[in-house]
Amino acid sequence: MDNINFDINDALKHYMSDPASIPTPEADGALVDCENDPESLTDNGVVNAILNPIVEAVADNPDAITRSHIFDSLQFLLKYTSFLSAHALSKIFDLITSGLATEADAIHHDLESDEQELIAHHKHLLEIYGFLLQWTIAAVETKAAEKSSATVPARGRGKPKSKKDASAIKDGSWDSSSQLETALNTMCKVLKLKLGKIFLTTSERDTFIGLLTRPVYMVLESEQRVKNTSIRMHTFKVLCIAVKHHGHGYAAQISIVQNLTYFEHLSEPMAEFLHILAEQYDYPQLADEILREISNKEFNSNDTKGPKSVSTFMVKLSELAPRLVIKQVTLMAKQLDSESHTLRSALIEVFGNMLAHLTKSDERGENHKTQMNAFFDVLEERFLDVNPYCRCRTIQVYIKLCELDQKFPKRRQKAAELACRSLEDRSSHVRRNAVKLLGTLIRTHPFTALHGAQLARKDWQERLDKVESELNALKPPVDAPGLDGDKGNTTVDPALLDDATQIESPQKPSQMTDEEKIAAVRKAQEEAATSEAIDKLTLTKRYYTEALKFIDVLHEATTTVCQLLGSKNKSEIIEAMDFFEIGDAYNIEQNKLGIRRMLRLIWTKGNSDEGKGVQTHLIECYKRLFFEAPDAFSPNDAANYIARNMISLTFGATPAELTSLEQLLSTMMKGGMIPDVVIAKLWQVYGVQKREISRKQRRGAIIVVGMLATANPEIVVGEMETMLRTGLGPHGRDDLQLAKYTCVALRRFNPTGRQAKEPAVQFSRLPNDHAVLGRLAAITEVPTESKEWYGVAEQAINAIYAISRHPDVLCSEIIRHKAKAVFSSQSSSRPTSRDETRPVSSQSNDVEMEDEATVLGLLQQPPASPTKKQNKDNAVALSQLLFIVGHVAIKQIVHLELCELNFKRRKQEKEKSAQAAKERSTLSASTSGRKSSAQVKPKEDEEGDELDLIGGTTEDDFTEAMAHIRERELLYGPSSLLAVFGPLVSEICANNTTYKDRGLQQAATLCLAKLMCVSSEYCEAHLPLLITIMERSTDATVRSNAVIALGDMAVCFNHLIDENTDFLYRRLADPEPSVKRTCLMTLTFLILAGQVKVKGQLGEMAKCLEDEDKRIADLARMFFTELSTKDNAVYNHFVDMFSLLLADKSMDDESFRRIVRFLLGFVEKDKHAKQLAEKLAARLARCDDERQWGDVAFALGLLQHKNEDITKLVSEGFKMVQAPA
Repeated sequence: MDNINFDINDALKHYMSDPASIPTPEADGALVDCENDPESLTDNGVVNAILNPIVEAVADNPDAITRSHIFDSLQFLLKYTSFLSAHALSKIFDLITSGLATEADAIHHDLESDEQELIAHHKHLLEIYGFLLQWTIAAVETKAAEKSSATVPARGRGKPKSKKDASAIKDGSWDSSSQLETALNTMCKVLKLKLGKIFLTTSERDTFIGLLTRPVYMVLESEQRVKNTSIRMHTFKVLCIAVKHHGHGYAAQISIVQNLTYFEHLSEPMAEFLHILAEQYDYPQLADEILREISNKEFNSNDTKGPKSVSTFMVKLSELAPRLVIKQVTLMAKQLDSESHTLRSALIEVFGNMLAHLTKSDERGENHKTQMNAFFDVLEERFLDVNPYCRCRTIQVYIKLCELDQKFPKRRQKAAELACRSLEDRSSHVRRNAVKLLGTLIRTHPFTALHGAQLARKDWQERLDKVESELNALKPPVDAPGLDGDKGNTTVDPALLDDATQIESPQKPSQMTDEEKIAAVRKAQEEAATSEAIDKLTLTKRYYTEALKFIDVLHEATTTVCQLLGSKNKSEIIEAMDFFEIGDAYNIEQNKLGIRRMLRLIWTKGNSDEGKGVQTHLIECYKRLFFEAPDAFSPNDAANYIARNMISLTFGATPAELTSLEQLLSTMMKGGMIPDVVIAKLWQVYGVQKREISRKQRRGAIIVVGMLATANPEIVVGEMETMLRTGLGPHGRDDLQLAKYTCVALRRFNPTGRQAKEPAVQFSRLPNDHAVLGRLAAITEVPTESKEWYGVAEQAINAIYAISRHPDVLCSEIIRHKAKAVFSSQSSSRPTSRDETRPVSSQSNDVEMEDEATVLGLLQQPPASPTKKQNKDNAVALSQLLFIVGHVAIKQIVHLELCELNFKRRKQEKEKSAQAAKERSTLSASTSGRKSSAQVKPKEDEEGDELDLIGGTTEDDFTEAMAHIRERELLYGPSSLLAVFGPLVSEICANNTTYKDRGLQQAATLCLAKLMCVSSEYCEAHLPLLITIMERSTDATVRSNAVIALGDMAVCFNHLIDENTDFLYRRLADPEPSVKRTCLMTLTFLILAGQVKVKGQLGEMAKCLEDEDKRIADLARMFFTELSTKDNAVYNHFVDMFSLLLADKSMDDESFRRIVRFLLGFVEKDKHAKQLAEKLAARLARCDDERQWGDVAFALGLLQHKNEDITKLVSEGFKMVQAPA
């Protein structure tokens, strides 16, 4: 048989250009027949008939591969691998691998026995097998890639298949991983041979090594292969041996850099390879060279893949082999100037890893210190990198560094200052990470050596003051002889002193006595001890000073983190909450503000998970902070601890915070997070009688109970007796605030609003002769001039309307009683109080008409001339009366609305139950006529059984009846008590010079406003008076109340207020910030709720964006942000707003431009921008002066209009036109 004449270079040349072009003249005839019909090669029978003899021949002797028909047949099959079955390809792979393995054993044996004459033959065989193996692996990889794209990729797990199993392989189920591992192992075996004795020239050796490494790089290109740890390690082994022993270093360098550029999945594996090469094969040179090359590489600005891959590689290598990277770090630092932020981010992380490596190393020399300082300097610079991702990465690196054992106190202080500055970054990611870093700095702070971990500034300041006083006590006065004098003498030569002494008194040598020696030694010891104490105290002082500096930074940061609680970004809010929780654990005083501010997050909107996520996190935070007692506590102590914490939450809280706290506690109560034993403890604190406790604590207990009762009214129902005895008893009379919150808790008896929708929590209302209602009525008559009375009276009336069966009857009685006290001629300097124990008569509705006539007569009597003191008392009493009248009027219309809703609800329930409707149909028909006359009584609260009688009344009839009561009966009915006060109130408001008491005017205006909300007729008659008061009153409170009242009337009687909204907008220019703020809030609600039509006045609200009061400016921002979500509202009104702002000469240019920039930020659509630009461009020609022209041009510059004509018009500038003489 002919042997082939194989030339490796020639074969490679053909293979590289086109494997199909390789000639196979000696291939088996059966295969040559298939050349025109390659599909027939899929038949295993045809292929096996040719392969089986070849397998046997090569198994007998690896030299058989050199026979031309065998070699050409194999080459032919490899040319057509795409048509071969997996079974056939597997057979070829096994054949070549096992042939090469046998040949490697033979070579090893011959080299050991120094058989020189066989070397050329072995070289020939190695090249043939190497060539065929390269081709086979390429074919296998192509097949595997096709398979993985069609099906789930094989993972290469399980037992490797032996040669005997090959016959069992089915197409599509072949996993070549095990065979590939065998092939890679065989390669390692070959590479371990002394190839230098076989391949005598470098080029021959490199060519052969290339045959083995090229398929390895091809295998690495497959992501699935690299994920298989076993294959990955085998490929690394082949490459490591090739680099270490066969000069493959330079070729590997080129391949690795290319791999990093084109294959993202190889970033981390390549770092792993270099680590193994350096550690296990002691060859760090390749890593050095690659890092040098990467350091000098410049990436195209459009290339994102390259920098990303290189970045991942550098970071991974710095984690695995920091010693390799630290040598090249100076060169790598050049990439900090790279345009690619990905590369810069990676280098920042690399520097962090280097710092972590240096802290763990044993070396502590000068060079070590210099290196650490250099890395820290770079990281501190990167806090101001232009890209937010780099700034984020810097902060993340610092977070990792904080967790290290070494604390770096000086650098920590700097990091805290930089993180504090980063809280104001434009990017929310940077801000979030800065908050996280500050939290980590607190958690890992180094000031734990002397006094534990707490960071309360007050304590540290006290310690510092104490140390300073101790230091001052130990230091000698500046002019005192002592230590300084002795120290001065130490520089003098003692011989000189001896000489001088001898000259003065040569006959008397100085000898110290024993006592003097002892005294001198004692003095020296004392001085040494003092010096040591001073040194120790000086160090302690420095320690305290540094701790205080750190705490000051945290206090400064807390203010900004509070603002971040209002961020739109959910993760930022959650990070801020975590920061406050950490700060609270370390007792940082400022954090208390943040924990309070967090409460408002309970209102976070969000049907999505975001809103719920924030709420859930807030509840979890509060639970950990206030509702989880230390594990060591007994159940009783734990309940006391939680109750105390809950009460403390109410101390110093604003009304807004209390509202948020109520929502939070209510949510927690519904979630079953507050145990019954804690509620019992709260009642104990509230109801304690035997000992005097803090008013604040007792109030706090009832506030919290009232809040919990919104979720579960039964809490209040069961403790009515306690409230009677405490809040509505002597304690309540002494502490009006306590009485007020007790009334609030009583209101929870019957929930209103959203809670009322849950029928399970409804309780039957109480009759008017019930002791609780008697006490509620009596508490409104407590003789006092305190402003707190108004709060009590308001809540008492609210409570009466919430729990009484006939609240209007009881309130009529209260008003009559109060009116008699005010107007009776026998009245003393203060109105007398009704006896608390006297029950309210259930027949109070049948008060004789002459009583009422008496009150009316008293109202019309001219005032006598009382003393100044009496005058004051009378004014207070009248103010209180008017307050009650106004509030009862408002509550009465709410009460009527509830009656209507109740009726409708029952009606709907009845309609749903068809069977019940049939049974009642006859009864309802007979009773509907009887009931209709009763519906116009103003003081009628229909009970359930009464409502059952009105089945035939339609909803429209009922609604009309209620509207009639409201419009005509309450303020104009002949038997209405409120009707008596309508003229009186308007009289007092209109004659503010006659009735000039400030409190009286405030109460009268409020009462007038509330009465105006009852009836549109009364409203229309008195609207000019209210507007005049709002315009001209000198009292800011009166003006604020009038603004709120107009807002309410805009909702009730829109047709009346719509023409007068200009008066409302005018209050935006009120000199008093509180009035301005109230007006802005009112208008915000009215406009966003669609209650008033917006005309040209939005410009007035836009001016508020530049208000001196930050709260007003923030409110205005919030308004426009919300408005922008409603049908292009900002775009629609922009021209009107712009005109108004342009006409305002008092506004400076900067403010104007900031407002315009803010408003145009909401014009996002190109179409709108173009239309606005055209409208504004038309104004340029009409501008009166250069300033106006400049303002219009500025606005045009902010719009993305892309209109060349407008650009040209603006570029020509302002034209000064002179009229001809």
